[in-house]
Amino acid sequence: MTATIEVLSHQGDLLGEGPLWLEAENAFGWVDIGQALWHRLDLSSGKLRTVAFDSALTAFAPAAGGGYIGAFADGLARFDATGTRAPLLHAPEAELADNRFNDGGTDPAGRFLAGSMNMAGTGATGSLYALDTDAALRHLKGGIGIANTIAFSPDGTVFYTADSSDGRLMAFDYDPGTGTLGPQRSEFRPPEDLPGGPDGSAVDAEGFLWNARWDGGCILRLAPDGRLDRIIELPVSRPTSCAFVGQDLVVTTSTWDYSDAQREAEPLAGALLRVPVGIEGLPRPIFAG
Repeated sequence: MTATIEVLSHQGDLLGEGPLWLEAENAFGWVDIGQALWHRLDLSSGKLRTVAFDSALTAFAPAAGGGYIGAFADGLARFDATGTRAPLLHAPEAELADNRFNDGGTDPAGRFLAGSMNMAGTGATGSLYALDTDAALRHLKGGIGIANTIAFSPDGTVFYTADSSDGRLMAFDYDPGTGTLGPQRSEFRPPEDLPGGPDGSAVDAEGFLWNARWDGGCILRLAPDGRLDRIIELPVSRPTSCAFVGQDLVVTTSTWDYSDAQREAEPLAGALLRVPVGIEGLPRPIFAG
């Protein structure tokens, strides 16, 4: 289906990612990994604030103790609203020169999960980590090329993630009480002929997964068993992720490797888009640490 599209902001993001509704602040935040920028849009006034970091922020969440927790290219750290970053809490892949963090988000208990990627495309050297509320870091899974999607079912017992390097969109058993990752769920079987490749995702209140399709020009709504429920076509080839604001889906986009001709053909590429979908999103907890 072709949906009504509203442009919330158009900063010409190179690699827009990490969208998050900051409900308590009545704001919306996202990052431009390609230009190491963090954007925060006030939803009441429409005022945009952009902060530049030395190391690219790739995903973030508000923290219970104030400020935010962030996955940066070089590790995990806290930062405040002015963009002042505290010393790194963890840099688990400092010895892997081709690696950086990519996607991230909170689990139902307020842990912060973050996945890494191999930027050179030379191997599955990425991993998935969990930052516990006491700031201890645990390794959950290795052998990942490009980690994308950190999303959970409404009851927290199913964890959705993707490896964009080989196009796999997967579901795993998850214990929200302990933060333990279980086996992959064989009952989640998305169709093999989906457009583009899997990027970031969000889950709605009905337990359906909304997945942005890089080079697919659309957002897919998938049932808990992987069945394709809906396709929302977008005016850009490279949507990167999505997050709910009420019953609207807000989508980040990319102009990565775009030619001048592609930019002219897709004037909304690099913009933050809002799409009404008529379904409430599942709230994302803040980081409880």
